[in-house]
Amino acid sequence: MRRPLIGALSALLLGGAGLATAGVTPAAAAPDTSNATRVKAVDFAGTVALSNCSGSVVRMPNSADSDPAFVLSNGHCLETGMPGAGQVIVDRASTRSFTLLNSSGSGVGTLRATKIAYATMTDTDVSLYQLSSTYAQIQQTYGIKALQLSDSHPVQGTGINVVSGYWKRIYSCNIDGFVYRLKEDEWTWKDSVRYTSSCNTIGGTSGSPVVDSATGKVVAVNNTGNESGGRCTLNNPCEVDASGNVTVRQGINYAQETYGITKCVAAGNKINLSLAGCELPKP
Repeated sequence: MRRPLIGALSALLLGGAGLATAGVTPAAAAPDTSNATRVKAVDFAGTVALSNCSGSVVRMPNSADSDPAFVLSNGHCLETGMPGAGQVIVDRASTRSFTLLNSSGSGVGTLRATKIAYATMTDTDVSLYQLSSTYAQIQQTYGIKALQLSDSHPVQGTGINVVSGYWKRIYSCNIDGFVYRLKEDEWTWKDSVRYTSSCNTIGGTSGSPVVDSATGKVVAVNNTGNESGGRCTLNNPCEVDASGNVTVRQGINYAQETYGITKCVAAGNKINLSLAGCELPKP
C-alpha cells in the first residue's frame, strides 16, 4: 500500500526521499506526452489532506446540492486502522477532519465527518466519509465544487491524473491495463487499475483521486504499488490472473476503480448495498 504517514516528521522525511525517488517537482510529475492532446487542466480544487493520506470531496451522478457531502479515500487510511480481510464497515460514527484545498493547493478550511459511511479493504480499498456539510454549503463557503465520480468502467489507455492533497502533487500517466486480482499480504482486490510508469506515487498519496484527464471525472482511487520486488507481501502487491499465474512488477503502482460505488448510493447520498447492480462487499 501507499503507506499512511504518521506525524509531521515522517511526512518531512518521506517528502525528501520521495522527491528523489519519484523524480517529480513538488507541484507535479512530468506529464505523459503521448496523451498530451487529450489532457485538460487538472488542479487541486476539491481534494483534501488527511492526517496520513490524501482524499477528495466527491459526489455521485444522482447527488443533490443539498445532500451531505462525501470524502473519498482508502480503507487502509482509516483513523481506526486497516480493516482486516473480509471486514466491511458501514455507518460508523466519526469526527475526522479534512483540510480542503483550492485550485493552487492551499488549504482554505476544515471539513468534518459525521460518520464513515462505508469502508473496506475486501475486493477494493475504499473509505467514504459523510460530512457535516452539504455540497451547497461547501461551495458557498469556499467556492469549491465536489469532484464527480464516473459511473462507467475506466478504459485502457486513458490519460489520468493522480492528485495528492497530502503532498500537493499531481502525477500524470495513462491506464496501462486492469488486473484480475491484485494481492497484497492478507488482502485481495478485484479488477484493479495498473498505471504506466510515469505515475510513480509514494507514501501519503494513498486515497488520491484518479481523474480522467479528458472528462475531469474520478475513475479510481490510488492505493498501492510494488516497492521492492516482493511477491504478494505488504507494500509489494502481485498480479494474479484468472488461471492463478502470478506477476510481480517492481515500481509499478495501482488504483481501485470507483464506478461501482455509484451503484450503491441511493437518493440523499444514502449507502444502500441492496440496490440492483451494487456489488460492493456487504458486512
